Amino acid sequence: MKKKHLFIATAALMLFSLFGCNLDKLELTNPNQLTPEIYFKTELQVQQAVNAIYANLQTRGLYQRNLFFALDNMAQEQLMNPSAEADKLQYSRFSFDATHVAIGEYWKNCYRGINRANFVIHNEGLIQQIPKNELSQTLKDKYIGEAHFLRALYYFLLVTRFGDVPLLTVNPNANEKGFPRSPIAEVWSQIEEDLEIAANHCLAKSIEEKGRATSGAAWALLGKVHLFQANESNSEADYAAARNAFIQVLSDNVNYRLEDRYLNNFEEETEHGIESIFEVEFQPELGTADIWAADDGSGYNEGTFRGMEYGVNNWFNVFVTHNTFDEFETDADNGIKTDPRRGYSIYSTGDLYDNNTRTLDIPVLDFYYWEADTMRVDHYTRYAWRKYQNYYKRPYENNTSGINTKVIRLSDVCLMMAEAENELGNLDAAVDYINQVRNRADVMMPNYGTPAMDNIYPVSTKEQIRIAIEHERKVELCSEQVRFDDLVRWRRLEAFINNEIKPFLPGYHKDAIDFDPAIHELWPIPQSEIDLNPNINKEDQNPGY
Repeated sequence: MKKKHLFIATAALMLFSLFGCNLDKLELTNPNQLTPEIYFKTELQVQQAVNAIYANLQTRGLYQRNLFFALDNMAQEQLMNPSAEADKLQYSRFSFDATHVAIGEYWKNCYRGINRANFVIHNEGLIQQIPKNELSQTLKDKYIGEAHFLRALYYFLLVTRFGDVPLLTVNPNANEKGFPRSPIAEVWSQIEEDLEIAANHCLAKSIEEKGRATSGAAWALLGKVHLFQANESNSEADYAAARNAFIQVLSDNVNYRLEDRYLNNFEEETEHGIESIFEVEFQPELGTADIWAADDGSGYNEGTFRGMEYGVNNWFNVFVTHNTFDEFETDADNGIKTDPRRGYSIYSTGDLYDNNTRTLDIPVLDFYYWEADTMRVDHYTRYAWRKYQNYYKRPYENNTSGINTKVIRLSDVCLMMAEAENELGNLDAAVDYINQVRNRADVMMPNYGTPAMDNIYPVSTKEQIRIAIEHERKVELCSEQVRFDDLVRWRRLEAFINNEIKPFLPGYHKDAIDFDPAIHELWPIPQSEIDLNPNINKEDQNPGY
Protein backbone atom coordinates (compact mmCIF):
# COMPACT_ATOMS: atom_id res chain seq x y z
CA MET A 1 0.00 0.00 0.00
CA LYS A 2 1.23 3.47 -0.78
CA LYS A 3 2.54 5.66 2.00
CA LYS A 4 1.10 9.15 1.99
CA HIS A 5 1.64 12.05 4.30
CA LEU A 6 -1.13 13.16 6.58
CA PHE A 7 -0.75 16.91 6.47
CA ILE A 8 -3.90 17.71 4.48
CA ALA A 9 -6.24 15.38 6.31
CA THR A 10 -5.25 16.63 9.74
CA ALA A 11 -5.26 20.28 8.77
CA ALA A 12 -8.95 20.61 8.09
CA LEU A 13 -9.97 19.27 11.48
CA MET A 14 -7.30 21.06 13.52
CA LEU A 15 -7.98 24.46 11.99
CA PHE A 16 -11.72 24.38 11.40
CA SER A 17 -12.36 26.69 14.33
CA LEU A 18 -9.57 28.99 13.23
CA PHE A 19 -10.91 29.30 9.71
CA GLY A 20 -14.61 28.90 10.35
CA CYS A 21 -16.01 31.62 8.12
CA ASN A 22 -19.26 33.03 6.89
CA LEU A 23 -19.59 31.70 3.34
CA ASP A 24 -21.25 34.87 2.07
CA LYS A 25 -19.46 37.70 0.32
CA LEU A 26 -16.67 35.73 -1.34
CA GLU A 27 -15.71 34.03 1.91
CA LEU A 28 -14.27 37.42 2.83
CA THR A 29 -14.99 37.60 6.52
CA ASN A 30 -12.68 35.84 8.92
CA PRO A 31 -14.12 35.80 12.47
CA ASN A 32 -11.23 33.79 13.89
CA GLN A 33 -11.57 32.31 17.32
CA LEU A 34 -7.77 32.49 17.51
CA THR A 35 -6.09 35.74 16.55
CA PRO A 36 -2.84 35.81 14.57
CA GLU A 37 -1.07 37.54 17.46
CA ILE A 38 -1.48 34.48 19.68
CA TYR A 39 -1.47 31.89 16.93
CA PHE A 40 1.74 32.17 14.90
CA LYS A 41 4.12 31.21 17.70
CA THR A 42 5.35 27.71 16.80
CA GLU A 43 6.29 25.67 13.75
CA LEU A 44 3.27 23.43 14.28
CA GLN A 45 0.93 26.41 14.15
CA VAL A 46 2.52 27.73 10.95
CA GLN A 47 2.38 24.28 9.38
CA GLN A 48 -1.29 23.84 10.31
CA ALA A 49 -2.18 27.20 8.82
CA VAL A 50 -0.44 26.32 5.55
CA ASN A 51 -1.91 22.81 5.52
CA ALA A 52 -5.40 24.27 5.71
CA ILE A 53 -4.88 26.08 2.38
CA TYR A 54 -4.48 22.76 0.57
CA ALA A 55 -7.71 21.30 1.95
CA ASN A 56 -10.04 23.21 -0.36
CA LEU A 57 -8.51 21.49 -3.38
CA GLN A 58 -10.11 18.27 -2.11
CA THR A 59 -13.67 19.58 -2.20
CA ARG A 60 -16.58 18.54 -4.42
CA GLY A 61 -16.51 21.98 -6.03
CA LEU A 62 -12.96 21.36 -7.23
CA TYR A 63 -10.82 18.24 -7.68
CA GLN A 64 -12.95 15.81 -5.73
CA ARG A 65 -15.77 15.88 -8.28
CA ASN A 66 -16.87 18.98 -10.16
CA LEU A 67 -13.70 20.12 -11.88
CA PHE A 68 -13.03 16.94 -13.87
CA PHE A 69 -16.66 16.65 -15.00
CA ALA A 70 -16.85 20.28 -16.06
CA LEU A 71 -13.71 20.51 -18.15
CA ASP A 72 -13.82 17.04 -19.70
CA ASN A 73 -17.47 17.53 -20.67
CA MET A 74 -17.08 21.04 -22.08
CA ALA A 75 -14.11 19.85 -24.17
CA GLN A 76 -16.38 17.12 -25.59
CA GLU A 77 -13.76 14.53 -24.72
CA GLN A 78 -16.60 12.48 -23.28
CA LEU A 79 -20.39 12.22 -23.37
CA MET A 80 -22.75 11.85 -20.45
CA ASN A 81 -25.09 8.91 -20.51
CA PRO A 82 -28.59 10.24 -21.25
CA SER A 83 -29.86 9.47 -17.74
CA ALA A 84 -26.98 11.27 -16.00
CA GLU A 85 -27.52 14.12 -13.54
CA ALA A 86 -28.78 17.30 -15.16
CA ASP A 87 -26.05 19.55 -13.79
CA LYS A 88 -23.35 17.40 -15.41
CA LEU A 89 -25.23 17.30 -18.73
CA GLN A 90 -25.36 21.09 -18.63
CA TYR A 91 -21.59 21.29 -19.00
CA SER A 92 -21.67 19.13 -22.14
CA ARG A 93 -24.56 21.10 -23.62
CA PHE A 94 -23.44 24.56 -22.45
CA SER A 95 -26.84 25.09 -20.83
CA PHE A 96 -25.55 26.10 -17.38
CA ASP A 97 -26.47 29.48 -15.92
CA ALA A 98 -25.65 31.60 -12.88
CA THR A 99 -27.69 29.38 -10.56
CA HIS A 100 -25.65 26.26 -11.32
CA VAL A 101 -24.83 24.92 -7.85
CA ALA A 102 -21.48 23.32 -8.65
CA ILE A 103 -20.19 26.46 -10.38
CA GLY A 104 -21.08 28.34 -7.21
CA GLU A 105 -19.16 25.80 -5.11
CA TYR A 106 -16.17 26.09 -7.42
CA TRP A 107 -16.14 29.87 -6.86
CA LYS A 108 -16.58 29.58 -3.09
CA ASN A 109 -13.87 26.99 -2.63
CA CYS A 110 -11.35 28.96 -4.63
CA TYR A 111 -12.00 31.98 -2.42
CA ARG A 112 -11.91 29.86 0.73
CA GLY A 113 -8.45 28.73 -0.32
CA ILE A 114 -7.42 32.31 -1.09
CA ASN A 115 -8.74 33.43 2.28
CA ARG A 116 -6.58 30.86 4.05
CA ALA A 117 -3.54 31.74 1.93
CA ASN A 118 -4.01 35.43 2.73
CA PHE A 119 -4.14 34.61 6.43
CA VAL A 120 -0.65 33.11 6.24
CA ILE A 121 0.86 35.65 3.85
CA HIS A 122 -0.52 38.65 5.74
CA ASN A 123 1.06 37.33 8.94
CA GLU A 124 4.52 36.69 7.47
CA GLY A 125 5.94 39.24 9.91
CA LEU A 126 4.82 37.15 12.87
CA ILE A 127 6.19 34.00 11.29
CA GLN A 128 9.55 35.67 10.77
CA GLN A 129 9.65 36.54 14.49
CA ILE A 130 9.68 32.89 15.54
CA PRO A 131 13.22 32.14 16.81
CA LYS A 132 15.34 30.39 14.20
CA ASN A 133 16.25 27.64 16.64
CA GLU A 134 12.53 26.79 16.70
CA LEU A 135 11.81 27.36 12.99
CA SER A 136 14.68 27.73 10.54
CA GLN A 137 14.74 30.48 7.94
CA THR A 138 14.55 27.86 5.19
CA LEU A 139 11.32 26.47 6.62
CA LYS A 140 9.85 29.93 7.22
CA ASP A 141 10.51 30.81 3.59
CA LYS A 142 9.15 27.56 2.23
CA TYR A 143 5.89 27.80 4.19
CA ILE A 144 5.39 31.34 2.91
CA GLY A 145 6.25 30.12 -0.59
CA GLU A 146 3.62 27.39 -0.39
CA ALA A 147 0.97 29.93 0.56
CA HIS A 148 1.90 32.10 -2.44
CA PHE A 149 1.83 29.10 -4.79
CA LEU A 150 -1.59 27.99 -3.61
CA ARG A 151 -3.05 31.49 -3.80
CA ALA A 152 -1.77 31.66 -7.38
CA LEU A 153 -3.29 28.28 -8.21
CA TYR A 154 -6.69 29.25 -6.84
CA TYR A 155 -6.61 32.52 -8.79
CA PHE A 156 -5.57 30.62 -11.92
CA LEU A 157 -8.62 28.38 -11.49
CA LEU A 158 -10.80 31.48 -11.14
CA VAL A 159 -9.42 33.66 -13.92
CA THR A 160 -9.58 30.89 -16.53
CA ARG A 161 -13.23 30.17 -15.73
CA PHE A 162 -14.64 33.63 -14.96
CA GLY A 163 -12.30 36.25 -16.45
CA ASP A 164 -12.31 39.37 -14.27
CA VAL A 165 -12.65 38.40 -10.60
CA PRO A 166 -12.29 40.19 -7.26
CA LEU A 167 -8.60 40.39 -6.37
CA LEU A 168 -7.93 40.04 -2.64
CA THR A 169 -4.44 39.87 -1.23
CA VAL A 170 -5.33 40.47 2.42
CA ASN A 171 -8.34 39.35 4.38
CA PRO A 172 -10.80 42.23 4.79
CA ASN A 173 -12.22 43.36 8.07
CA ALA A 174 -15.71 42.45 9.19
CA ASN A 175 -17.16 45.79 8.02
CA GLU A 176 -16.29 45.26 4.36
CA LYS A 177 -19.24 43.86 2.44
CA GLY A 178 -17.66 42.67 -0.79
CA PHE A 179 -15.34 43.71 -3.56
CA PRO A 180 -15.76 44.48 -7.26
CA ARG A 181 -14.28 42.46 -10.10
CA SER A 182 -10.71 43.38 -10.97
CA PRO A 183 -9.46 43.50 -14.58
CA ILE A 184 -8.02 40.22 -15.74
CA ALA A 185 -4.60 41.81 -16.37
CA GLU A 186 -4.32 42.71 -12.69
CA VAL A 187 -5.21 39.18 -11.66
CA TRP A 188 -2.61 37.69 -14.02
CA SER A 189 -0.02 40.10 -12.64
CA GLN A 190 -0.76 39.01 -9.06
CA ILE A 191 -0.54 35.34 -10.05
CA GLU A 192 2.87 35.99 -11.62
CA GLU A 193 4.09 37.80 -8.52
CA ASP A 194 2.94 34.98 -6.24
CA LEU A 195 4.57 32.32 -8.39
CA GLU A 196 7.86 34.17 -8.59
CA ILE A 197 7.94 34.30 -4.80
CA ALA A 198 7.02 30.62 -4.60
CA ALA A 199 9.67 29.62 -7.16
CA ASN A 200 12.36 31.30 -5.09
CA HIS A 201 11.14 30.15 -1.66
CA CYS A 202 9.66 26.66 -2.02
CA LEU A 203 11.90 23.64 -1.67
CA ALA A 204 13.03 21.38 -4.48
CA LYS A 205 11.01 18.22 -5.06
CA SER A 206 13.86 15.97 -3.88
CA ILE A 207 13.86 17.43 -0.36
CA GLU A 208 10.19 18.37 0.07
CA GLU A 209 7.43 16.29 1.63
CA LYS A 210 5.34 14.57 -1.01
CA GLY A 211 2.19 16.49 -1.89
CA ARG A 212 3.50 19.95 -1.09
CA ALA A 213 4.18 22.73 -3.55
CA THR A 214 7.77 22.85 -4.77
CA SER A 215 9.93 25.32 -6.64
CA GLY A 216 9.47 23.18 -9.77
CA ALA A 217 5.68 23.37 -9.45
CA ALA A 218 5.89 27.15 -9.19
CA TRP A 219 8.10 27.45 -12.28
CA ALA A 220 5.83 25.13 -14.27
CA LEU A 221 2.66 27.01 -13.37
CA LEU A 222 4.39 30.35 -13.99
CA GLY A 223 5.33 29.21 -17.48
CA LYS A 224 1.74 28.16 -18.10
CA VAL A 225 0.48 31.55 -16.91
CA HIS A 226 2.84 33.36 -19.29
CA LEU A 227 1.84 31.06 -22.15
CA PHE A 228 -1.87 31.68 -21.63
CA GLN A 229 -1.25 35.43 -21.73
CA ALA A 230 0.99 35.05 -24.79
CA ASN A 231 -1.84 33.30 -26.64
CA GLU A 232 -3.91 36.43 -26.05
CA SER A 233 -1.24 39.09 -26.58
CA ASN A 234 0.78 37.32 -29.29
CA SER A 235 3.74 39.00 -27.60
CA GLU A 236 7.21 37.60 -28.14
CA ALA A 237 8.10 38.78 -24.62
CA ASP A 238 5.30 36.67 -23.12
CA TYR A 239 6.39 33.59 -25.08
CA ALA A 240 9.99 34.17 -24.00
CA ALA A 241 8.88 34.50 -20.36
CA ALA A 242 7.03 31.17 -20.67
CA ARG A 243 10.11 29.51 -22.15
CA ASN A 244 12.36 30.91 -19.42
CA ALA A 245 10.09 29.49 -16.71
CA PHE A 246 9.67 26.10 -18.36
CA ILE A 247 13.42 25.64 -18.78
CA GLN A 248 13.83 25.75 -15.00
CA VAL A 249 11.86 22.49 -14.86
CA LEU A 250 13.08 20.87 -18.07
CA SER A 251 16.72 21.35 -17.12
CA ASP A 252 16.22 19.73 -13.70
CA ASN A 253 16.93 16.11 -14.56
CA VAL A 254 17.38 15.19 -10.92
CA ASN A 255 13.75 15.87 -10.04
CA TYR A 256 11.90 15.57 -13.35
CA ARG A 257 11.96 13.06 -16.20
CA LEU A 258 9.28 11.34 -18.23
CA GLU A 259 8.10 8.07 -16.74
CA ASP A 260 9.21 5.05 -18.77
CA ARG A 261 5.73 3.61 -18.19
CA TYR A 262 2.88 5.94 -19.15
CA LEU A 263 0.36 4.48 -16.67
CA ASN A 264 2.63 5.25 -13.70
CA ASN A 265 1.09 8.71 -13.90
CA PHE A 266 -2.41 7.40 -13.15
CA GLU A 267 -2.09 4.53 -10.68
CA GLU A 268 -2.11 4.73 -6.91
CA GLU A 269 1.10 2.85 -6.15
CA THR A 270 3.23 5.06 -8.41
CA GLU A 271 2.08 8.52 -7.33
CA HIS A 272 4.61 11.35 -6.94
CA GLY A 273 6.81 9.75 -9.57
CA ILE A 274 9.60 11.36 -11.51
CA GLU A 275 7.16 12.97 -13.98
CA SER A 276 4.85 14.47 -11.38
CA ILE A 277 5.12 18.22 -10.78
CA PHE A 278 2.04 18.89 -8.63
CA GLU A 279 -0.88 16.68 -7.69
CA VAL A 280 -3.88 16.86 -5.37
CA GLU A 281 -3.76 14.27 -2.59
CA PHE A 282 -6.42 11.66 -1.83
CA GLN A 283 -6.29 8.72 0.59
CA PRO A 284 -9.63 7.28 1.74
CA GLU A 285 -7.92 5.36 4.55
CA LEU A 286 -7.49 8.68 6.33
CA GLY A 287 -11.24 9.25 6.38
CA THR A 288 -14.21 10.06 4.14
CA ALA A 289 -16.93 10.49 6.77
CA ASP A 290 -17.61 14.12 5.77
CA ILE A 291 -17.35 13.67 2.02
CA TRP A 292 -21.06 14.41 1.45
CA ALA A 293 -21.64 16.66 4.45
CA ALA A 294 -18.77 19.16 4.28
CA ASP A 295 -17.59 20.94 1.15
CA ASP A 296 -15.66 23.77 2.72
CA GLY A 297 -12.28 22.12 3.24
CA SER A 298 -13.12 20.85 6.72
CA GLY A 299 -13.66 17.34 7.99
CA TYR A 300 -12.66 14.03 6.48
CA ASN A 301 -12.78 14.40 2.67
CA GLU A 302 -9.89 12.14 1.68
CA GLY A 303 -11.37 10.60 -1.46
CA THR A 304 -12.29 11.45 -5.03
CA PHE A 305 -15.44 10.30 -6.84
CA ARG A 306 -13.73 10.10 -10.20
CA GLY A 307 -13.24 6.33 -10.20
CA MET A 308 -16.89 5.64 -9.34
CA GLU A 309 -18.32 8.32 -11.64
CA TYR A 310 -16.25 7.40 -14.70
CA GLY A 311 -15.92 3.66 -14.05
CA VAL A 312 -17.38 1.38 -16.72
CA ASN A 313 -18.27 -1.28 -14.11
CA ASN A 314 -19.73 1.23 -11.68
CA TRP A 315 -21.78 4.39 -12.23
CA PHE A 316 -20.37 4.82 -15.77
CA ASN A 317 -21.80 8.31 -16.06
CA VAL A 318 -19.55 9.21 -18.99
CA PHE A 319 -18.06 7.50 -22.02
CA VAL A 320 -15.32 8.58 -24.40
CA THR A 321 -16.35 10.32 -27.63
CA HIS A 322 -15.39 8.76 -30.93
CA ASN A 323 -13.61 12.02 -31.73
CA THR A 324 -11.24 11.44 -28.82
CA PHE A 325 -10.78 7.74 -29.53
CA ASP A 326 -10.12 8.30 -33.23
CA GLU A 327 -7.51 11.00 -32.61
CA PHE A 328 -4.93 8.36 -31.67
CA GLU A 329 -2.78 7.23 -34.58
CA THR A 330 -3.00 3.68 -35.91
CA ASP A 331 -0.65 1.73 -38.13
CA ALA A 332 -2.94 2.65 -41.01
CA ASP A 333 -2.16 6.34 -40.33
CA ASN A 334 1.59 6.30 -39.87
CA GLY A 335 2.46 2.98 -41.42
CA ILE A 336 4.27 1.78 -38.31
CA LYS A 337 2.16 1.27 -35.18
CA THR A 338 -0.99 2.10 -33.27
CA ASP A 339 -0.39 4.59 -30.48
CA PRO A 340 -0.26 2.51 -27.27
CA ARG A 341 -1.51 5.53 -25.30
CA ARG A 342 -4.99 4.80 -26.65
CA GLY A 343 -5.03 1.47 -24.83
CA TYR A 344 -3.39 3.01 -21.77
CA SER A 345 -6.00 5.80 -21.59
CA ILE A 346 -9.18 4.16 -22.85
CA TYR A 347 -10.93 0.80 -22.36
CA SER A 348 -12.53 -0.97 -25.31
CA THR A 349 -14.57 -4.14 -25.39
CA GLY A 350 -12.21 -7.11 -25.17
CA ASP A 351 -9.63 -5.39 -22.96
CA LEU A 352 -8.37 -7.19 -19.87
CA TYR A 353 -8.78 -5.82 -16.34
CA ASP A 354 -8.65 -6.94 -12.68
CA ASN A 355 -5.01 -8.04 -12.83
CA ASN A 356 -5.63 -9.21 -16.42
CA THR A 357 -8.02 -11.93 -15.23
CA ARG A 358 -11.28 -10.59 -16.73
CA THR A 359 -12.38 -9.42 -20.16
CA LEU A 360 -14.36 -6.22 -20.55
CA ASP A 361 -17.66 -6.09 -22.46
CA ILE A 362 -19.01 -2.55 -22.89
CA PRO A 363 -22.61 -2.54 -24.14
CA VAL A 364 -23.43 -0.28 -27.07
CA LEU A 365 -25.73 2.68 -26.49
CA ASP A 366 -29.01 2.45 -28.37
CA PHE A 367 -30.78 5.73 -28.91
CA TYR A 368 -34.09 6.19 -30.67
CA TYR A 369 -35.35 9.02 -32.81
CA TRP A 370 -38.09 9.82 -35.31
CA GLU A 371 -37.29 10.24 -39.01
CA ALA A 372 -39.96 10.59 -41.68
CA ASP A 373 -42.62 9.41 -39.23
CA THR A 374 -40.63 6.27 -38.53
CA MET A 375 -38.99 5.31 -35.24
CA ARG A 376 -35.35 4.54 -35.88
CA VAL A 377 -32.53 3.35 -33.66
CA ASP A 378 -28.79 4.04 -33.81
CA HIS A 379 -26.18 1.91 -32.10
CA TYR A 380 -23.33 3.93 -30.63
CA THR A 381 -20.16 2.03 -29.69
CA ARG A 382 -18.97 3.13 -26.27
CA TYR A 383 -15.46 3.37 -24.87
CA ALA A 384 -14.57 4.00 -21.22
CA TRP A 385 -11.77 5.81 -19.45
CA ARG A 386 -8.88 3.76 -18.11
CA LYS A 387 -6.91 6.72 -16.72
CA TYR A 388 -7.35 7.13 -12.97
CA GLN A 389 -9.42 3.93 -12.74
CA ASN A 390 -8.65 1.15 -10.23
CA TYR A 391 -9.67 -1.70 -12.54
CA TYR A 392 -6.04 -2.61 -13.12
CA LYS A 393 -6.10 -4.23 -9.66
CA ARG A 394 -9.75 -5.00 -8.89
CA PRO A 395 -13.07 -5.67 -10.69
CA TYR A 396 -15.03 -2.76 -9.21
CA GLU A 397 -14.39 0.71 -7.88
CA ASN A 398 -14.92 1.61 -4.25
CA ASN A 399 -17.22 4.54 -3.54
CA THR A 400 -14.22 6.85 -3.32
CA SER A 401 -10.85 6.51 -4.99
CA GLY A 402 -7.44 7.28 -3.54
CA ILE A 403 -5.68 7.98 -6.83
CA ASN A 404 -4.23 11.49 -6.73
CA THR A 405 -5.13 13.99 -9.45
CA LYS A 406 -2.20 15.30 -11.47
CA VAL A 407 -2.52 19.06 -11.83
CA ILE A 408 0.59 19.32 -13.98
CA ARG A 409 3.18 16.80 -15.15
CA LEU A 410 6.33 16.97 -17.20
CA SER A 411 4.90 15.90 -20.56
CA ASP A 412 2.48 18.84 -20.33
CA VAL A 413 5.46 21.15 -19.76
CA CYS A 414 7.36 19.62 -22.70
CA LEU A 415 4.43 20.29 -25.02
CA MET A 416 3.90 23.81 -23.71
CA MET A 417 7.62 24.44 -24.21
CA ALA A 418 7.26 23.19 -27.79
CA GLU A 419 4.48 25.72 -28.27
CA ALA A 420 6.58 28.59 -26.91
CA GLU A 421 9.59 27.64 -29.03
CA ASN A 422 7.44 27.37 -32.15
CA GLU A 423 5.90 30.80 -31.65
CA LEU A 424 9.39 32.24 -31.12
CA GLY A 425 10.46 30.79 -34.46
CA ASN A 426 12.58 27.96 -33.06
CA LEU A 427 10.93 25.24 -35.12
CA ASP A 428 13.56 22.53 -34.70
CA ALA A 429 13.54 22.94 -30.92
CA ALA A 430 9.75 22.77 -30.91
CA VAL A 431 9.71 19.49 -32.84
CA ASP A 432 12.35 18.05 -30.52
CA TYR A 433 10.21 18.71 -27.43
CA ILE A 434 7.18 17.04 -29.05
CA ASN A 435 9.29 14.04 -29.99
CA GLN A 436 10.56 13.70 -26.43
CA VAL A 437 6.99 12.96 -25.37
CA ARG A 438 6.54 10.42 -28.17
CA ASN A 439 9.85 8.74 -27.24
CA ARG A 440 8.65 7.60 -23.83
CA ALA A 441 9.98 4.05 -23.38
CA ASP A 442 6.60 2.28 -23.57
CA VAL A 443 5.17 4.63 -26.24
CA MET A 444 7.93 5.04 -28.85
CA MET A 445 5.78 6.44 -31.63
CA PRO A 446 7.38 7.47 -34.94
CA ASN A 447 8.91 10.91 -34.62
CA TYR A 448 7.68 14.07 -36.26
CA GLY A 449 9.94 15.01 -39.15
CA THR A 450 10.21 11.43 -40.40
CA PRO A 451 8.53 10.12 -43.59
CA ALA A 452 5.96 8.16 -41.56
CA MET A 453 4.72 11.32 -39.87
CA ASP A 454 5.17 13.72 -42.77
CA ASN A 455 2.25 11.98 -44.49
CA ILE A 456 -0.15 12.95 -41.71
CA TYR A 457 1.51 15.67 -39.59
CA PRO A 458 4.26 17.48 -41.48
CA VAL A 459 6.27 19.96 -39.39
CA SER A 460 7.96 22.26 -41.91
CA THR A 461 6.09 25.44 -40.95
CA LYS A 462 4.93 27.14 -37.80
CA GLU A 463 1.27 26.43 -38.63
CA GLN A 464 1.99 22.75 -39.26
CA ILE A 465 3.73 22.50 -35.90
CA ARG A 466 0.74 24.12 -34.21
CA ILE A 467 -1.45 21.37 -35.65
CA ALA A 468 1.01 18.70 -34.50
CA ILE A 469 1.10 20.19 -30.98
CA GLU A 470 -2.68 20.18 -30.76
CA HIS A 471 -2.78 16.55 -31.87
CA GLU A 472 -0.12 15.54 -29.39
CA ARG A 473 -1.73 17.36 -26.47
CA LYS A 474 -5.11 15.88 -27.35
CA VAL A 475 -3.85 12.30 -27.08
CA GLU A 476 -1.14 12.63 -24.42
CA LEU A 477 -3.28 14.68 -22.00
CA CYS A 478 -6.79 13.41 -22.72
CA SER A 479 -9.12 13.47 -19.69
CA GLU A 480 -6.65 15.56 -17.72
CA GLN A 481 -8.71 18.77 -17.82
CA VAL A 482 -6.43 20.69 -20.18
CA ARG A 483 -8.12 20.50 -23.58
CA PHE A 484 -10.93 22.96 -22.96
CA ASP A 485 -8.46 25.66 -21.92
CA ASP A 486 -6.28 24.77 -24.91
CA LEU A 487 -9.19 25.23 -27.32
CA VAL A 488 -10.13 28.55 -25.73
CA ARG A 489 -6.63 30.04 -25.73
CA TRP A 490 -5.99 28.90 -29.31
CA ARG A 491 -9.34 30.41 -30.41
CA ARG A 492 -10.28 26.95 -31.68
CA LEU A 493 -13.29 26.14 -29.51
CA GLU A 494 -16.04 27.34 -31.86
CA ALA A 495 -14.64 25.59 -34.93
CA PHE A 496 -14.00 22.39 -33.02
CA ILE A 497 -17.49 22.15 -31.52
CA ASN A 498 -19.54 23.30 -34.49
CA ASN A 499 -17.55 21.77 -37.34
CA GLU A 500 -15.37 18.95 -36.07
CA ILE A 501 -17.37 17.12 -33.44
CA LYS A 502 -21.00 18.22 -33.23
CA PRO A 503 -22.06 16.81 -36.64
CA PHE A 504 -20.83 13.35 -35.60
CA LEU A 505 -22.36 13.09 -32.14
CA PRO A 506 -25.41 10.96 -31.32
CA GLY A 507 -28.61 12.86 -31.85
CA TYR A 508 -29.71 13.04 -28.20
CA HIS A 509 -26.58 15.05 -27.45
CA LYS A 510 -25.93 16.86 -30.74
CA ASP A 511 -29.38 18.38 -30.84
CA ALA A 512 -29.08 19.62 -27.25
CA ILE A 513 -25.76 21.49 -27.58
CA ASP A 514 -26.38 25.21 -27.42
CA PHE A 515 -22.84 26.57 -27.68
CA ASP A 516 -22.31 30.31 -28.23
CA PRO A 517 -18.65 31.45 -28.47
CA ALA A 518 -19.61 34.91 -27.25
CA ILE A 519 -20.88 33.40 -23.99
CA HIS A 520 -19.60 29.96 -23.11
CA GLU A 521 -15.83 30.38 -23.05
CA LEU A 522 -16.43 31.77 -19.55
CA TRP A 523 -18.72 30.71 -16.75
CA PRO A 524 -21.28 33.04 -15.19
CA ILE A 525 -20.52 34.80 -11.93
CA PRO A 526 -22.61 32.78 -9.44
CA GLN A 527 -25.98 34.34 -8.71
CA SER A 528 -25.38 33.86 -4.99
CA GLU A 529 -22.39 36.20 -5.26
CA ILE A 530 -24.39 38.83 -7.12
CA ASP A 531 -27.15 38.59 -4.50
CA LEU A 532 -24.78 39.05 -1.56
CA ASN A 533 -22.01 41.32 -2.85
CA PRO A 534 -23.11 44.96 -3.24
CA ASN A 535 -20.09 45.63 -5.45
CA ILE A 536 -21.09 43.04 -8.06
CA ASN A 537 -24.52 43.38 -9.65
CA LYS A 538 -26.29 41.97 -12.67
CA GLU A 539 -24.66 44.57 -14.94
CA ASP A 540 -21.27 43.11 -13.93
CA GLN A 541 -22.27 39.61 -15.02
CA ASN A 542 -20.38 37.95 -17.87
CA PRO A 543 -22.07 38.53 -21.25
CA GLY A 544 -25.03 36.34 -22.10
CA TYR A 545 -25.90 35.15 -18.60
